[in-house]
Amino acid sequence: MRKILAIIEQNLNGKKIALLFLLTSLVYVLMLKVTIPMIISFAKGMKTLDMMPLGYDSEYIKTLFDTLGERGRSVYLYYQIPVDMIYPFLFGLTYCLLIAYFLKKLHKLKTPYIYLCFLPIIAGLADYAENLGIIIMLTTYPELTQFSMHATNAFSIVKSMTTTVYFAALIITLIVFGIKFLKGNLDDRRN
Repeated sequence: MRKILAIIEQNLNGKKIALLFLLTSLVYVLMLKVTIPMIISFAKGMKTLDMMPLGYDSEYIKTLFDTLGERGRSVYLYYQIPVDMIYPFLFGLTYCLLIAYFLKKLHKLKTPYIYLCFLPIIAGLADYAENLGIIIMLTTYPELTQFSMHATNAFSIVKSMTTTVYFAALIITLIVFGIKFLKGNLDDRRN
């Protein structure tokens, strides 16, 4: 744990985090404005599996893949998935460092709050597992197994839950930081 904390602390540079945040946001906007709308146009308005935080069932997957058609499934596999293989890494790294940065400013980094830094990493890993499930389903379609559909759904839910908990924790952290900042209670000389 000390090594992980040391690695996190070595990378708590405001400019570095701001650059990572910008890059992560650009990749996310690319998905939201370009690749996901491409898929949705083939899917006749149905949501992609990546964008369903409460999960989906096997019938939804079959209907989505049927509706997408061969070209839509190809767009999902060769346009959306490659971009979404970059995003989880950026998300995990950026948001781990972002909350760590503010925890350090609040002198809470070397407390159990450090575990909050792992939430975006868990979400990123779940996103990779979700992507792998989607790749398997897209490449084996129409032969979809119950296991691949249920496992992919489970990873989608884990991704969404950890992301939601993370952002709630980040918002609380930012509120506490803002209050302490306004009260002048932040002293960078303390550990």
